[in-house]
Amino acid sequence: MTIDGKPVCKRCLLADFDVDGLYKKISELIDVMPQDVKADNELYQKRLDICKGCTALENGICKECGCFVELRAAAKKNYCPSVYKYWGSEE
Repeated sequence: MTIDGKPVCKRCLLADFDVDGLYKKISELIDVMPQDVKADNELYQKRLDICKGCTALENGICKECGCFVELRAAAKKNYCPSVYKYWGSEE
């Protein structure tokens, strides 16, 4: 699959293929998230790395719950929706 001439895999994040500016919109939501709610960058990246290796990730969306994984991972209170809970609420 390609979008704008770039190859896209099923286990890509929105940042990897940004369809119609969707990643930009998600990024803006993350940017305006209050700091006391937002996961720090290290935790956020750790969560995204876990999601990138998960078979439930498809085109930036978690097949377990239907969320945009970049947005879900940004809030420190959130957790992985899988029955295996690959990452959890960490404050």
